[in-house]
Amino acid sequence: MMEPVTADDTTAGDSSAGGSLTAVFERHRPVLLGVAYRMLGRVADAEDVVQDAWLRWASAAPDAVRQPRAYLVRITTRLAIDRLRQAQTRREAYVGPWLPEPLETDVHVTPVPDTAERVVLTESVSLAVLVVLESLSPLERAVFVLREAFGFPYAEIATALDRGEPAVRQLAGRARRHVAERRPRFEVDPAQQRDLTERFLEAAGRGDLDALLRLLAPDARLVGDGGGKAKAPLRTLTSADNVGRFLAAIAHEGAAMEFQLLELNGAPAVLATLDGRAHTVLQLDVADGLVQCVYIVANPEKVQHLRQ
Repeated sequence: MMEPVTADDTTAGDSSAGGSLTAVFERHRPVLLGVAYRMLGRVADAEDVVQDAWLRWASAAPDAVRQPRAYLVRITTRLAIDRLRQAQTRREAYVGPWLPEPLETDVHVTPVPDTAERVVLTESVSLAVLVVLESLSPLERAVFVLREAFGFPYAEIATALDRGEPAVRQLAGRARRHVAERRPRFEVDPAQQRDLTERFLEAAGRGDLDALLRLLAPDARLVGDGGGKAKAPLRTLTSADNVGRFLAAIAHEGAAMEFQLLELNGAPAVLATLDGRAHTVLQLDVADGLVQCVYIVANPEKVQHLRQ
C-alpha cells in the first residue's frame, strides 16, 4: 500500500554498504511510489513505473551509482513524465470528468513524519490538488511534486529533468502560482471534516434535500467520475441546489449498499460497497464549515483495489 513518506537522503556507496540491489531499491520504493502516484494519479500506473525503474536499476552497474536515491528518483520521474504524456492523450477521449484514483492513506507511516511534514505530504496527495495538477504540463507537474511534496533541492531536480537550475526555478514558480490560484489553502480541522462527512452521508442517504442544502456552500460543485462504466454526471454540477437535488434523487440507489469511513488521499472519505465489493467513493472538499465540492469516483477500475 502506498503512503506519504519523507524523501530521506542516502549517502554515496549505499548499494555496497546497504546490502543487495533489492534491499537498496526497497529502501527507496515508498518515495518512488509517492512521486509516481502524484505524477500520474493512478495507483496501477505508479506501480508500473516503479517496476520499470526497478528493471533499469537491476541492469545498472551498482558501483557506478554514487547516489542511489537521486538515481532512482531521476529514472522514476522521467518514466512518469513519458507515461503522463501518453495518458493525457487518452484522457482527451475519457467519458465525463476525470478524477484521480483514490489512494488509501490511513496506514502507519515509517518513518512517521512530524505534524507539519504530514500536512504537506497529505495536501499534495489530496484529490483537489491532484485535479489541479492535471492542468499543469508534465514538466511543471514533475517540478511541483519533487519540490513542494518532497522538498528536493532545485539542483537535484534540474539533474533529474536534464534542465538548467534557472529553468527549473521558473517552472516551480509557475506551477506554484497555478496551484495557488486554483486551490486556495484553508485550515480544515480533520475532526470537523469527519463530522461533516458523517452528517452529509446521513442526509444524502435519507434523500433529505433541506439538510443537504444546509451543509452545502452556495456555489458548491459535484464532480463525478464514472468513466462511461458507471452512472455519474457527464458534466460538473454547480450550485448547492443542483448538487443537493442530484444527491437526493439518487438516494434510493444506496439502499442496498454498505458504507464505511476511511482515510483516502489524506482526508476522510466514504467507501460504498455492494455485495462485498467496492462500488463508489465519496469525498468532500470542505472550507468554512461547508461542503465546497463533492467528489464521486464510481469507475470500477479506480475503486476495485480498495479494501473489501
